[in-house]
Amino acid sequence: MAVIALVSAKGSPGVTTTALACALSWHRRMVLAECDPAGGTIMAGYLAGAVEGPRGIGELAVAELRDGDLETDFWSQLIDLDAPRRERLLLPGVVDPAQAGSVIPLWQRFADFFTDLEKGDPAYDVLVDCGRLQVVGPPWPVLRAAAIVVVVTGAHLPELSSARATVKAIQRDFAEHRVPPGSLRLLVVGDGHGRGEISKALQLPVIGTLPRDPRTAEVLSHGGTVRAGRPLMRAAGALEVPVRALLDRRRARLSWPAAIGEAPHAV
Repeated sequence: MAVIALVSAKGSPGVTTTALACALSWHRRMVLAECDPAGGTIMAGYLAGAVEGPRGIGELAVAELRDGDLETDFWSQLIDLDAPRRERLLLPGVVDPAQAGSVIPLWQRFADFFTDLEKGDPAYDVLVDCGRLQVVGPPWPVLRAAAIVVVVTGAHLPELSSARATVKAIQRDFAEHRVPPGSLRLLVVGDGHGRGEISKALQLPVIGTLPRDPRTAEVLSHGGTVRAGRPLMRAAGALEVPVRALLDRRRARLSWPAAIGEAPHAV
């Protein structure tokens, strides 16, 4: 695949829980990167603090500012979620708010690096938890570089109102920076308004839905045994199919004009 960014609207269900469920259930090699400047939660939550020593994007930013060797330093900051296979890797987010000051100036550097991981040997896709945009220094360069940007929202009116504001903010930024349209999608969590209603109201396609599954969400947030047969994990695994299909369509459309010697058009 490529870089897939997940972003949350104010008041919406946990985007980190969604990202972690996808990372644990999808089939290709994956790096889950916590890029929420407000802080990461997986190391203290799902991993229950079992990893010793400082680790993650904050430490990576400090090392990059010091010696500029991201290609080497990156791999030492990852945690293997499926050890020892190194097929599901976690780049933890900042644990100290002071670290955000080092990370924010490097969003573009990280965005470029994440994009190149797809071309490595072995190749990795990157699932990025971008958190909410209503914070200081959101990772806009990562969102612009992503092949797909997924806005995670609940299905009730207050959540959809917040999602609308988030979608509009992303669309304005993408238009300003000439990001080709077609990458933005909605992911709906829980019951409420129907998928078609939500898509029509927000004027954006819904790429999938996830059920409310408090038991699994608790495990993903605070640690425990993840059961693949639980509703949330089954739905998260099934989400890989439409994501792959969208990526294939976008790649085909973006590469077709170049293949016949024409300048690419936005899709």
